[in-house]
Amino acid sequence: MNSSFKLALGIIAAAALFALANSFFVVQITQHAIVQRFGEVTRQPISEPGLYFKVPFIENVVVVDKRILDLDLPVQTVLSTDRQNLDVDAFARYRITQPLRFFQTVRTVPNANTRLVSFVNASLRNVIAGATLSQLIRTDRDRLMNRIQEEVNREATTLGVEIVDLRLTRVDLPQLNQEAVFNRMQTERRQEAADLRATGNQQAVTIRARADREVVGILAEANRRSEELRGAGDADRNRIFAEAFGKDPGFFSFYRSMQAYEQSMRQGDTRMVISPTSDFFRFFGDPTGRRGAGPAPGQPAPSGN
Repeated sequence: MNSSFKLALGIIAAAALFALANSFFVVQITQHAIVQRFGEVTRQPISEPGLYFKVPFIENVVVVDKRILDLDLPVQTVLSTDRQNLDVDAFARYRITQPLRFFQTVRTVPNANTRLVSFVNASLRNVIAGATLSQLIRTDRDRLMNRIQEEVNREATTLGVEIVDLRLTRVDLPQLNQEAVFNRMQTERRQEAADLRATGNQQAVTIRARADREVVGILAEANRRSEELRGAGDADRNRIFAEAFGKDPGFFSFYRSMQAYEQSMRQGDTRMVISPTSDFFRFFGDPTGRRGAGPAPGQPAPSGN
């Protein structure tokens, strides 16, 4: 009898300890806790960390993550408003803000990810369909990402989650389209280069023609000015000669004859056929240049060579 009693007492003690162990649960700082009784939520979700009591064997605890979770989005092809097929790669991060609604609608994170991916894909197609490639790549990228995030958040609220960040990591043309676009851009750049060269050549011809006209005008003006200066110089020279001739006609005649002798009797290139008694040699026989004077005494007459 004592043995049976001790055994029963041991079983009761063990059961009591087991029940006591199952009467408490711990909520971590990274968790929400939802207490259920036969599948029905019996109290508000617990978000504060600590040690809590539950009815053993009747109530069970479901833990929901409180941290920011990553959402992997597959690359999808989207048609833009300028009829470009684009490969769009994006990522998102979200957190569970309403654990009870989250548990009631999707229950698990994988189920939530599946729903959120469908929301993001639908929003991407909707927003990108109204944007051009240039807007997606350069001008309105931030605004479009914010718009996608707002649209997804409106849907995600029904699941009890909030999208905290959404980014388009890559917006690019498919490989075949990239080659076609590259070839088109290359052709356009070549055409643009040819147009620029043609315009440059036309401008060069215009500038060169204008410069040639200016050169002709400058040379004509310079020639005209030089002729005027030469004419003025000749007039001054003739005036000076005339004045000198008027003061001493004999000396002027003698000086001009000496210049004529110097110019006509250069060594090696002078050929003259002229009489020694010509008036041209009048200063050879007499320094006064009297006509009819022969050669100076003791001097032979010029031979004409």
